[in-house]
Amino acid sequence: MQKRTLSFWEIWNMSFGFLGIQLGFALQNANASRILQIFGADVHELSWFWLVAPITGLVVQPIIGYYSDRTWTKLGRRRPFFLTGALLAAAGLILMPNADMFIAILPSLWIGAGMLFVMDASFNIAMEPFRALVADNLPSDQRTLGFSVQTVLIGVGAVIGSWLPYVLANWFDISNRTVAGEVPLNLLLSFVIGAAILVGSILVTVFTTSEYSPGELEKMDEHVEEEVPEDEKKSSLLDIFTDFKNMPFTMRQLAWVQFFSWFGLFGMWVFSTPAIAHHIYDLPLSDNSSETYQDAGDWVGVLFGVYNAVSAVFAFFLPAIALKIGRKSTHMISLVIGGLGLLSIYIMPNQYWLLLSMLGVGIGWASILAMPYAILAGSIPPRKMGVYMGIFNFFIVIPQIINALIGGPMVKYLYGGNPIYALVTSGVAFLIAALLTVRIYDADEPIEVKNH
Repeated sequence: MQKRTLSFWEIWNMSFGFLGIQLGFALQNANASRILQIFGADVHELSWFWLVAPITGLVVQPIIGYYSDRTWTKLGRRRPFFLTGALLAAAGLILMPNADMFIAILPSLWIGAGMLFVMDASFNIAMEPFRALVADNLPSDQRTLGFSVQTVLIGVGAVIGSWLPYVLANWFDISNRTVAGEVPLNLLLSFVIGAAILVGSILVTVFTTSEYSPGELEKMDEHVEEEVPEDEKKSSLLDIFTDFKNMPFTMRQLAWVQFFSWFGLFGMWVFSTPAIAHHIYDLPLSDNSSETYQDAGDWVGVLFGVYNAVSAVFAFFLPAIALKIGRKSTHMISLVIGGLGLLSIYIMPNQYWLLLSMLGVGIGWASILAMPYAILAGSIPPRKMGVYMGIFNFFIVIPQIINALIGGPMVKYLYGGNPIYALVTSGVAFLIAALLTVRIYDADEPIEVKNH
């Protein structure tokens, strides 16, 4: 039994929910540090508040992967999980910027941090099954296309989410001014709109996409070892640890590439707003409520939108580039360009030149979202696709946890309180990831590339 070749629009609908997930994720990435600073967080404390996000991913994704591999309902095996995650994430999006409403119960800073936890846990619940769904439904020769289409939708959603606060303030004249301790109106409305789009896009995927049943997947002949061993027929959640120990060789190689890639990304997401406000707008580090600071925060959203827009466009070219030079070479070159983009932020003379920096970051981001998964999928047995996609998330969240623990102290003690050097560190991390890509073995690489 072979997997059916899907049309472009079937692949598009299958991944459409990722548009909403990434829209919400982009709102969080571009504005969570800003909101937490408004509620009273110091710049060197920001990475500690973000710590809850990767920790939840470390715990949640493998568990969700394990149970989604073993679930079959009227909605299928993956769809119940990302629908639940979307609803929870939407609630977090609405409540985080409104945390000051609960000040009678707890300080708004702690409520805001709690909602950051809810959002990221929910995004993790939604994202892992989406990755597994693409690997489940597509034959090997369509996987690069599938993950690239997913990257396009991620880019589109992230552009909308990143630009919403700026657009509302500058095109619709919704105020981005505020007093100390209160989130501006344009940001509040952005999070509410993001929650609505998130739920709507997920429903498109839920109602337009079918899934192979577990029995059908067992009959797929992409892996000779697809016969389930007797000792695996009786399994438990603790088998995750055994699967981790026995992870495929290619996955072990990709782990180090992912580590440095996501270490760099986390530093960019956490420290971009204070770094750019201080280094480009010449604001004191203590300023988190002035008009200029709000303008800087809105501009960071624009910059994040630009790198995601570049990512969405570049993703269309990834399958052709990978077919020509191979997936790992494509990923290595993209990471180098992304690292140079991050490093260039330090030397840019004003905020408009940062658009050029984001061009490089967008190319790196597009590849990070597609190439590792396309390489990985060919080395994983279909019956374990969900759990291994969840375990693979370890190498996304562990570097974020490490950065969260040491990023703030590095800024405070090593960089003299200047967060721009956290962005320089992120650029260096991308270049290290690129070097580590050279040694990856892509077992499922197209024959013509291997022969070349």
